[in-house]
Amino acid sequence: MPTSDKIYASEQVLLPVISTWKTAGNKVVFTNGCFDIVHLGHLDYLEKARQLGHKLVVGLNTDDSIKRLKGSARPIIPQIARARLLAALEFVDAVVLFGDDTPLQLIKTLLPDMLTKGNDYAIENIVGADVVLANGGSVETIELVEGYSTSSIIEKILKVHQ
Repeated sequence: MPTSDKIYASEQVLLPVISTWKTAGNKVVFTNGCFDIVHLGHLDYLEKARQLGHKLVVGLNTDDSIKRLKGSARPIIPQIARARLLAALEFVDAVVLFGDDTPLQLIKTLLPDMLTKGNDYAIENIVGADVVLANGGSVETIELVEGYSTSSIIEKILKVHQ
């Protein structure tokens, strides 16, 4: 399948696909993030998330939402390139772009069976956890690989070039 076929412009376009997966008995796992400068920590996290179910959906912040969250110098990589890169991973089944500051509306619409975030989050602080739990789903945190973060990689690059 071409990587572009795994990218969805909105939750309304993705929703019928998720319904088909669920009807077939697949457990749908959802996570989200910026995924700017994809690194080992991202790969490890996404692979572990996929192992918790049958299908992995990644909510990807748009460029505009990243600018609001992280400042005007971000993202480093534009959204279409980040989306294609994530879609190329065999353990990612769908990538959906969202422009809000949080994925709450996306989660409310898609109603995944499981919501995941890194273990740097407490479950009670994960956006959408209450929605997923109220719908009979579960919320899991995944252990992160030490020493890998996009911000630390950017800082290291900036120090080398000063």
